[in-house]
Amino acid sequence: MLDWLAELLRGTPGLALFLCLGLGFALGRVRFWKITLGGIAGTLLVALVIGQLGVTLDPELRNVAFALFIFTLGYMAGPSFFASLNRRALRYAVFTAIQMVTLVALTCLATVLMGLDRGTAAGLLAGGTTSSSALGTAAEALGALSLPPAQIHQLQANLATAYSVVYIFSLITIVLLAGQGVPLLMRVNVRQEAARLWHELGGGDRPEGSVAALPGFVGRIYRVTAADGMTVAAAEQALGAEAAVERLRRGEDIVEYGPDTVLRTGDHVLIVGHRAALLHGERVVGPETLGHGGGRTMTLETADVVITDPRFHGWTLSRLHEEIPLHDRHGVFITGVSRMEHELPVKPNTDVSPGDTLRLTGAAADLAAHAPRLGVRVDASVKADLSFISLGVVAGLLLGQLSVPVGGVPLSLGLGGGCLFTGLFCGWLRARRPTYGQYHPAAAQMISQFGLATFVCAVGLSAGPSAVTLISRYGVLLPLVAVLVTAVPALLSMWVAWKTMKLPAPLVAGVIAGQQCSTPAVTGAQKEAGNNTPLLSYTIVYAFSAVILPLLGPVIVGLTGALP
Repeated sequence: MLDWLAELLRGTPGLALFLCLGLGFALGRVRFWKITLGGIAGTLLVALVIGQLGVTLDPELRNVAFALFIFTLGYMAGPSFFASLNRRALRYAVFTAIQMVTLVALTCLATVLMGLDRGTAAGLLAGGTTSSSALGTAAEALGALSLPPAQIHQLQANLATAYSVVYIFSLITIVLLAGQGVPLLMRVNVRQEAARLWHELGGGDRPEGSVAALPGFVGRIYRVTAADGMTVAAAEQALGAEAAVERLRRGEDIVEYGPDTVLRTGDHVLIVGHRAALLHGERVVGPETLGHGGGRTMTLETADVVITDPRFHGWTLSRLHEEIPLHDRHGVFITGVSRMEHELPVKPNTDVSPGDTLRLTGAAADLAAHAPRLGVRVDASVKADLSFISLGVVAGLLLGQLSVPVGGVPLSLGLGGGCLFTGLFCGWLRARRPTYGQYHPAAAQMISQFGLATFVCAVGLSAGPSAVTLISRYGVLLPLVAVLVTAVPALLSMWVAWKTMKLPAPLVAGVIAGQQCSTPAVTGAQKEAGNNTPLLSYTIVYAFSAVILPLLGPVIVGLTGALP
């Protein structure tokens, strides 16, 4: 039976690939205590097991998959990365620097003391960052070494095995440190700290761990009685700046209206705005109705708008509200803010930058008029501009082929470095010139995950037969070192954030999760905080680390090769 399965998978590599992806992502969803491994790590573990049968994938497929992943990573990080190159945000780059320097130093020390080969050392570093992108660039760097093919294959096998072992223990360590370690070591109640920070941002009194029973942004339909004879502008002024008339139905027809349109008894008006502004709607306008009675349905629309105007950098949501004239933003409300696919608090003091996405709600005409003042509206019907993306990958592949001789040794960015930098450039260019190059976040996430999962599957399958040998050689030492290379940089960053920069506990937790680009860690920190304030620092540090950590793969391969 086993021989039949091995023969089937060897003869149908595509079957082996999707079997690893299906089982790997299923394994990645299994919860062990408070932790899930994630689909990528799950795929690697399954591939290591199936690789024992001697199944491999074409190396060219591995390269194409990694090129798609690393280009997409750069593309999505580009706007936030370049927006962070300012005095206020650059101070957070120190945490990426701590992660980079400490991790490289500890890996080199472990290499000397334990006698690690370059593949195992690179796996230790990549697993210690919980960064699959570093795994990819390290594998590429090993493949470029001037060594016999069999030796390169062995190094890459050790890389994959070491990464899978180290990743598990590093993930547990960083999740525990970000969630429970920060409040314990700082001796603070992280929920109280997060609530205080939430109030500073302009948050309300929502109980911790709960959701609002009543939404803050609402729409109500009123039948005009009290407002008979008032103009639309006068009615809006009586309700306050946080409400706007969005539809007027007279009889069975929705009619055009303007600020000077006079309301009549029996009219139906749709008014949208913040709940507090509509509390007096019945007193100002008339009784609330269900909106039935014929005519076209009164509805609102939402639009995602990517901020592109550099003058908005560092503005808060309240400043956006105050400095854009009321007549220019009539009936348009900000109901969501996201940065690098992470939702931020929609609070008055939340900062925004070019590359952030605002979710606007309002009437179609109001959205069409207001969105261009902020940036470019995401076209939901276009998921990915494949022409632009493909040419960007082509440019990355060509850039990676260029080499510069240094001391007689040709140095090049390689496939990973080339596609990362063209991805950064294309993402930045898209933010500056948003008429082309659309890459919807959902499409980007799918292509990125599929590319990376295919790559680690290929690496794991090729490493399978050697995995048992490496694990038996180092035994319990590898997990112990994994905990150290993860905990030491995190603890150093926590000390700097706490003692030097005086950051509150939720932001400290976001910092140490962001320097490792660890989504499970920041998710755990949010659960402990009771809100999403850790994301405020996480997204800034993540933007730096997402660009820098992949470059450590070739660095550690070169450094450990030079060690005695």
